[in-house]
Amino acid sequence: MKFLALFSLIAPLASAAVIDIVDKPITYDGYRVVRIDSRGRAPAIEKMLKTLNIVQYNFDTKEYIEVAIAPESLTKFEKMRLKYEVLDEDLGASIVQEGGFFPDSAAARKISPSLDKLVPKVFPDMTWFDTYHTFAEHQQWLVDVQAAIPGNSELIEVGKSFQNRPLNGIHIWGSGGKDSKPAVLWHGTVHAREWISTMTVEYLTYGLITGYNSNNTQVHSILDNYDFYIIPVVNPDGFVYTQTTNRLWRKSRQTHPSSSCAGTDINRNWPFKWETPGGSSTNPCDETFRGLSPGNTPENTALSKHAASLPNGIKLYIDWHSFSQLILLPYGYDCNRQVANYDKQISLAKGVASAVLKTSKKTYTPGATCPDLYKAVGGSTDWMQDVGKAEISWCIELRPNGGGIGGFQLSPKEIKPTGEEMWSGMMYLLAAM
Repeated sequence: MKFLALFSLIAPLASAAVIDIVDKPITYDGYRVVRIDSRGRAPAIEKMLKTLNIVQYNFDTKEYIEVAIAPESLTKFEKMRLKYEVLDEDLGASIVQEGGFFPDSAAARKISPSLDKLVPKVFPDMTWFDTYHTFAEHQQWLVDVQAAIPGNSELIEVGKSFQNRPLNGIHIWGSGGKDSKPAVLWHGTVHAREWISTMTVEYLTYGLITGYNSNNTQVHSILDNYDFYIIPVVNPDGFVYTQTTNRLWRKSRQTHPSSSCAGTDINRNWPFKWETPGGSSTNPCDETFRGLSPGNTPENTALSKHAASLPNGIKLYIDWHSFSQLILLPYGYDCNRQVANYDKQISLAKGVASAVLKTSKKTYTPGATCPDLYKAVGGSTDWMQDVGKAEISWCIELRPNGGGIGGFQLSPKEIKPTGEEMWSGMMYLLAAM
């Protein structure tokens, strides 16, 4: 019998119904993805690009800027005479090839208000990782895999989203019993368009469950030493929106009384150094909008409350993202500050990168969020390090290492290889830390 541990029921809506603003789907047909050489001119180029209809892919713009340009803006862009290369001639066609985008689909909008309302079906096999899935399918997947390890796991719901969708996950433990060991906490899909993060978190979860059930000694040792709390989709509203309306949507779907622009960047909303200038936006229309106050998103409130409730502290926190193939330590808010145990964390990160390289020949680069990537305030890893007191607090940016074909819309063929390389990295880390 499955058990649903309910940590909070934080929601801005009294009704149990999911409320969404249904917009006209964006297909991105004819959008061209380009990489612009911005060395020495980044601020000026970004100002020019604001006059176009674009979607920006990267926020570390010192060397290059990657954007998807709408067909109606291409002529104006050409007249800017910027140095660039084309990464994808037709973004819309790439999205179709990726699969998983279901404009106006009732199935993609469907959810279960509680995992307790779902009945386990068959245990999934590896074909699950051949394609991307709807939110409802991810919910059923959690129920199905939890049923395979009922004595050492439970389904969890840590709260509700702005549109009242559940933040579902699974808690797995070993021979010591429930809540007896330090926590390993994994969050996926805080940025809605980063679908590969959902699938990677589930791949790792699947490996833990199948390994435990097959008496894999390494997996048994890991689960005997740590309690795993795994939430594959922490931004369900945004995730559903990427499947039904706008594949490249990044933020939550929170509305704001002072603006017609929806969404908050949940990873700029954590209540630690939130007010620090730079590294986030105060404009609700921007991709990195930090919210109207620290921790004011219901998703962030639920996630921080859950993290603070873990009874034996947090040994390891990872916020899974895409893309760029990076392993990022705190801090994001201050480029001149290092974590107290930096030497240990960077050594472990290098070990993970080495394990990945041996598995897939893919290079993941370790470093601090700032200065090695860019300044980012209100981020999860900073909060987990200093407020949550995590011993290790990382953001891992998954495949690919650049945009274009296979940027956010990564081919389903990359799901298993990404999971495999991260499994190798995590097996090293969980044994070495």
